[in-house]
Amino acid sequence: MSQRAYNDLWADAQLELSRILAEEQPAEQPQPQKDRVVFFQRVAMLYVRYIQILRKLQKAHELIIHPQKRRAIRKVIDSVMGRVVELKNEMVEKEFLEYHYMDDILHDMKLTPDKLEIPLPQYFPNDHSKEVQERKAMLMKIFKMVEATEMFYVTVKMTQEEAIRVIQVAERARQGRMRSKLYEESREASLRSTNAGIESTELAAICIQKVWRGYIQRKKTKIERVKELIALGMVMDPKYLAPRPAEVALLAAEACTRLKQQEHEAAYQKAVVAVTIQLREMEGNNMSNTLKSQVREWFFKCRNVTGSFPDYPDEEDGGSAFIFAEKSPQQEEAGLKMHPSAFLSDLEGADKTFNDFWRSRDETENLSQKHDVELIKEERRKVVEDEIRVQLVSEMLHLSHACELLYIKKLFRFHAPPSGDFNYLGTTLRQNDIEPMPSLSDVRQVISLYAILPLGSQVVHEKAPLIKSILLVGPEGAGKKMLVHAVCQETGATLFDLSPLNTAGKYPGKSGLAMMVHVVFKVARLLQPSVIWIGDAEKMFYKKVPKEEKELDPKRLKKDLPKSLKLIKGEDRVLIIGTTEDPMSADIKSMCKMYNKILLIPRPDYGSRYIMWKELINQKGGETTKALDLSSLAKISDGYTPGHMVKAIQSVVTERRIRQQGSRPLTAAEFVTPLARIDPVFQEQEEALKNWYAKTPLGRKRVKAATGKEEEQPPVKGKGAKKKT
Repeated sequence: MSQRAYNDLWADAQLELSRILAEEQPAEQPQPQKDRVVFFQRVAMLYVRYIQILRKLQKAHELIIHPQKRRAIRKVIDSVMGRVVELKNEMVEKEFLEYHYMDDILHDMKLTPDKLEIPLPQYFPNDHSKEVQERKAMLMKIFKMVEATEMFYVTVKMTQEEAIRVIQVAERARQGRMRSKLYEESREASLRSTNAGIESTELAAICIQKVWRGYIQRKKTKIERVKELIALGMVMDPKYLAPRPAEVALLAAEACTRLKQQEHEAAYQKAVVAVTIQLREMEGNNMSNTLKSQVREWFFKCRNVTGSFPDYPDEEDGGSAFIFAEKSPQQEEAGLKMHPSAFLSDLEGADKTFNDFWRSRDETENLSQKHDVELIKEERRKVVEDEIRVQLVSEMLHLSHACELLYIKKLFRFHAPPSGDFNYLGTTLRQNDIEPMPSLSDVRQVISLYAILPLGSQVVHEKAPLIKSILLVGPEGAGKKMLVHAVCQETGATLFDLSPLNTAGKYPGKSGLAMMVHVVFKVARLLQPSVIWIGDAEKMFYKKVPKEEKELDPKRLKKDLPKSLKLIKGEDRVLIIGTTEDPMSADIKSMCKMYNKILLIPRPDYGSRYIMWKELINQKGGETTKALDLSSLAKISDGYTPGHMVKAIQSVVTERRIRQQGSRPLTAAEFVTPLARIDPVFQEQEEALKNWYAKTPLGRKRVKAATGKEEEQPPVKGKGAKKKT
């Protein structure tokens, strides 16, 4: 695709954005919707449409090479991501559920389920790649220093006799193993030669013919079956599996486009520096004179009205910018049932900028799509004005002081989402009063909205509903820890481990504990975005500490950690993620106070298991041929988690087995035995987790909503209350 095609894609996204903004902010405010289902459908429709806009904008941002256009698109992407998070929060508050099913909306909009996936911007990891490499280098130096220190103190000298004795023991053991192996091989060979009978030539020939004819017929049958499946459209023709020349050319063109992006970005940064210096030299004096007259006029106008010079505006009020700000009447609050949005005004501004400047811009002479110097001047002129204004007001403050002007005096760990299918019957099941378990695709979407987008974008984190902590609840091997690492990988976040087992015995005493928490949160802010992981989160809120864990003191962070959690603000991209597989052993009230969001991680359904078996086997080096019945494997592995699947694959797909695949392909039967050695997640365990979740604040609201009691108020007790007779 050419740059013109990507510009058209951007224009299409902006056109759809203009339409949706007109619907969200009509001239006459709509009446509050009393029907909860109708209201949810409206919000869900907006949610899906914003996701489609986000997809188009991200595609355009990835492949447009004009540096100033990419900056304009990125501003819109940040605001659209924030609006998606806001709409998700609206759906949670109105439906009292963390997982939502929109298969009916997808059907109405003629969209496939993959269009509901939250697209994660490529610039999230790219922005932090340099910082991550620097932190890794710093940690490697620290680890080497610690290792060298330990080597210095732990080195133990060994005498020559002791060294010879160790070598002798190892060599004698090796020779014994070799003798035993040779003995077994010779014994088996002798047994085979003794028991071998003498068969006639005809019987031997018949046996060979039987085996050979059977092999040939099975091979022909497999070929005919594949042809039939290809004719029915159920299997892809092998000639289409290899990348086509057009696909290879497209990938090469995209790689070339990214190289051009880097070149144009470097040229743009140089031009910004040069233009800023030029503006300071050419226009700085005129700006200074203009601003001086405005400041002087403001000071003396206030003195004439009040009789004294005014106080310098606080930074919270805008600082020196308050003097030059245009005063406008206070805007009225929108009468919508949805919460006021912090992003709609930004989206309107970005839409106006696109329509006024970029849509009608003639770029026939800018075929290379390089930066516009005049546009840089307009942007940097504001920066230079701000610099001069701050300097000027500082000087005026010193002068006004002589005229009686009053003034007002981040435990480091670095890491380099589980797959799953869409829940196609979620809406249908809920309409029949059956609450479906979320699929792994649903989990991935929620993690993207609650963790990845806010940690990756400062704008989203500051303006969207603030989420400070998330608790992931699920059986062993469900992928909770992998989700934590995925969040760090996608956002380039620093990972801190405050799990009870990791902090046991470290920083003893109350003062030591306070110091540890203080240092972790301080460094987490300095190296943000940061994730503070608490494994086995239930241990911190034990109802009764087991005897074998009393020495570990797992509840030592119960008081200090929530206090530090309250100090996290919108500008701090720090997120606490707890993981637990046994929440029933914890005090639910204390745990729910600690975590804003509680997400239930289920065992995978059939569709998710089918995809995961295929992907995990391929990752390990295995080949998924026709001999491997993935459908049967996904069916018999019902109740097993992704962790269980990984263990089974590791025991089967060894290096030796990988080398044998050419002559003996993998089969489903090979994975049955390793699975049989592992206990699955039984239905009782899953029901226990669901019953526990129903006792959480959001779970209780959902139960009340299902029974139609969400609007009921508790009876008023007091002097006016009537007593029963």
